[in-house]
Amino acid sequence: METTIQGNVKVNKINKHVFVWVCNFLVGYLGVDRFVRGQIGLGIFKLLIGSWITFGIWPFVDFIISVVKAYSTYSDTQDITFLNGRYSK
Repeated sequence: METTIQGNVKVNKINKHVFVWVCNFLVGYLGVDRFVRGQIGLGIFKLLIGSWITFGIWPFVDFIISVVKAYSTYSDTQDITFLNGRYSK
């Protein structure tokens, strides 16, 4: 994972396979995907109560979104880029 700051924009780059299958599928219920994206507050919320309140639906939806984004939008590259915690494309 590579993090840089360009002006007011925080740029996080990570391998799409690691992000989807490790950060989302294996430990997404702990909020790791949000920490990797740079969304620390949302990651803490998801870690503490997000998965329990939604009965696992929130991590499942995040996983589906990451699979679709990684393998359709980023099909031409191995890295996913986040700008201030949001997908760059």
